[in-house]
Amino acid sequence: MKSQLNGNAVSARIAKASVTVIFVAVLSACANYAGIHSDKETAQPQSYATEQSLPAEQGHWPAARWADQFGDAQLGALLDEALKDSPTLEQARARVAAAAAYSETAKANTLPQVGASYSYSRQQYSSNALVPPPYAGSWQSENKALLSASYDLDLWGKNREALKAALSQLQASQADAEVVKLTLNETIARAYNQFARLYALRDIAQQEIVQREKIDRITAGRIATGLDTEVERKTAQANLATSRATLSALDGSITSTRYQIAALLGAGPDRGLSIARPALGIGDEVRLPDNLPADLVSRRPDIVAARWRVDSMTHEVKVAKAEFYPDINLSASLGLDAFGFGRLLTAASRTMSAGSAIHLPIFDGGALRAQLKGRYAEFDYAVATYNQTLVTALSAVATQLAQIRSTDAQLVDAEVAQAAARRADELALTQYKAGLTNQLTVLNAETNALAADESVANLKMNRRDQQIALAAALGGGYSDAAARDEPKSANPVVAAR
Repeated sequence: MKSQLNGNAVSARIAKASVTVIFVAVLSACANYAGIHSDKETAQPQSYATEQSLPAEQGHWPAARWADQFGDAQLGALLDEALKDSPTLEQARARVAAAAAYSETAKANTLPQVGASYSYSRQQYSSNALVPPPYAGSWQSENKALLSASYDLDLWGKNREALKAALSQLQASQADAEVVKLTLNETIARAYNQFARLYALRDIAQQEIVQREKIDRITAGRIATGLDTEVERKTAQANLATSRATLSALDGSITSTRYQIAALLGAGPDRGLSIARPALGIGDEVRLPDNLPADLVSRRPDIVAARWRVDSMTHEVKVAKAEFYPDINLSASLGLDAFGFGRLLTAASRTMSAGSAIHLPIFDGGALRAQLKGRYAEFDYAVATYNQTLVTALSAVATQLAQIRSTDAQLVDAEVAQAAARRADELALTQYKAGLTNQLTVLNAETNALAADESVANLKMNRRDQQIALAAALGGGYSDAAARDEPKSANPVVAAR
């Protein structure tokens, strides 16, 4: 008896060893991803030379309502209206909702699945098949009610990594929505500033008409005294007509800009006709915040979105790698199965089952390797997109700052030139009225004065436009704490290898 037990134990050990050897042999024969990897890395903002272009100036990051710095309540109200009604934002919100739904689907795949079913069938069984008498050759009604459950063991984390990838994509979609919001705010603010520019130029054109009407009257008086001829009179009238045409053109541009703003608000063109003349102020002092460019990665939604996409792809790579390993799914069911309704709810009709399914890829013609290569290619693309987004962001901040500093310097000289040209225009008109100079001198002085007025007005509007663009380049008040702490894969390239 003892020898028989020892023999059984030896046989069991041999069988177990054989199964192990077979399992290892099968695994060694399975598809593998040897040689497939990536060496791409996300750039660190500190690695770029920015000390001279982006100096630390102890400034502040833009507030969420950065447009309030210009002191125009109407602009703030327009931005609020756009955020509520814009179809562009609705599209972004829909994309976020879709990403959220996808993440919920991915989460469901990590949990046990439980379901219930009921079926009824009426069937005539063959007399020459597997079903024995008395059912053979008869018609029977079969009722089946089952409660079933299944669970993927996810031994290699495929479903968990897919969930992480979906959650990162959701974060990226939310950041994309912030990009749309920021872009919309910036576009409306710049269109509104253009609206203010056109009104400023219209004021100058109106002053030009008044001035040229005055020259026309003076010319008429000089013709009466023989100091001028009809040539000067026609020249004055031609200049006056040109000025009135310019005013009409500006009125048309103002109306077109109203329609443009209305479209940005997501409203009909008539909404633009009710917008009052802008009353924009100078705005805050322009100084860059400290810790640039490091903090920019959490302040710009486009950089945050690109970073989350890199993080998502690290998990997608892990999902693709998990596909190379065995997949085990457990399932069980419990219910009732009987011919006829009368016996369905009896103990004898009980049925139950339990089992497992194992999927092991051995030879797939290279499909899994191709899939993993594709994931790595998408990872490399996401890294390159992030790096390019960061470079573009740093360039945008530096460019807007440089343009603001240049415009400030130009304004100093332009305002000096404006004062001199205005004074020269006044003197020329006085001398022309007194008969001490000719009309050409007056027209030259007037042209110079108007050009100086327009130059100062345009520089002031350019400066505000650049200030709006700088606020947007600094993120427009957006801040993402998760990005500031780095996404879960602090070093995506290491996680993706």
